Amino acid sequence: MTQITRIAIAQRGVPRVSETFLLAHAEQLPGVTTVVHHVGRAPAENGKPWISQAVGPRAWRKLGRMFTGRPWSWEVTSGLLNAFRHRRPDVVLAEYGINGVAVLEACRIAKLPLVVHFHGYDASAHKVIEKYGAEYTRMFSEAAAIVAVSQAMRRALIDLGCPDEKIVVSPCGVDCEQFRQADPGDAGEIFLSVGRLVDKKSPHLLLLSFSQVLRARPQAKLRVVGDGPLRGVCDDLVVGLRMAHAVELLGAQSHEVVVREMATARAFVQHSVTAASGDSEGMPVAVLEANACGLPVVATRHAGIPDVVIEGETGLLVDERDTEGMAREMLRLASDPQLARTIGGQARRRVIDRYTMRHSIERLSRVLSAAANHEPIHPVKWAIDTELAVTTAESREAV
Repeated sequence: MTQITRIAIAQRGVPRVSETFLLAHAEQLPGVTTVVHHVGRAPAENGKPWISQAVGPRAWRKLGRMFTGRPWSWEVTSGLLNAFRHRRPDVVLAEYGINGVAVLEACRIAKLPLVVHFHGYDASAHKVIEKYGAEYTRMFSEAAAIVAVSQAMRRALIDLGCPDEKIVVSPCGVDCEQFRQADPGDAGEIFLSVGRLVDKKSPHLLLLSFSQVLRARPQAKLRVVGDGPLRGVCDDLVVGLRMAHAVELLGAQSHEVVVREMATARAFVQHSVTAASGDSEGMPVAVLEANACGLPVVATRHAGIPDVVIEGETGLLVDERDTEGMAREMLRLASDPQLARTIGGQARRRVIDRYTMRHSIERLSRVLSAAANHEPIHPVKWAIDTELAVTTAESREAV
């Protein structure tokens, strides 16, 4: 297979610190020639728009649109075409489905193959589907490949009309050098949660579970890293359930702090759910990071979590919104440090075998290479599924 040499990455905005997968794609994919962001709505590279934002040129472009009847989105397309002309990519990687819609016209005009990488809400949130559903249909038809991070996302994309043969399931990866082996068996009864305090993470349900743990294990602690719109609700619950002595809400923290927190925890906990808005996870990277540190995970059977967490082997899973079930599994690990050590060790080995950042980047590179060289995606899809040891009947159907 011929190696691609030039990749253009299209991102809607500058990635958040928590979007480590986007940062990794930009920094570690071989052959990246440009990363184009939408600043406001004008495509830009390193903060410099690809179309002039001066008053005169903007006025001329507006008159041109009025004369030709083109929509405002032509501004985005023009900027992208400028970027493509100057950086001469062989393939375009659009991060998130809605950004795939934004770059589709420019790719069509420039005759560039497009690979669209979905990550979570873009395949599930009701408002997104209502707004972009029709445009997704066209994008699915014209894109060279669609990347999903989990089998659940693959199913969602098929329901949205994406041809199954175009979908490659490639989970995110984690830096196992940064997230090093810990020993949860030697840790105190400390539970750690890392993630934004938003509906789909349901930190309030985690707090309800922990309140049950605390009644049975008064010495247990819960440390929560992250911030978001549910911070106030969480603060109130901690006070209302009289858990201030045992729960610490740490707010947003650096990766270095997260690594230190994982080094002293008995287990990682995450109660992800499908929110009322339809928003759901893609593949929670924090779960993989915890597993990479050798921590057992207590989480929900939600989105991509069951793809990477093997029940009873690398973690313990419960149904969404089953707060009693989550409390029960947390208590198992609180009372049995050897179980935590065993499950955590198996989890780290599984990550090293399948889910390192190197694995993730290499898988995505193969998809992009096939697209750039106008090769069939199906062989890449088959090979990646085989490497991930996907053996369920449903996954066999996927290939």
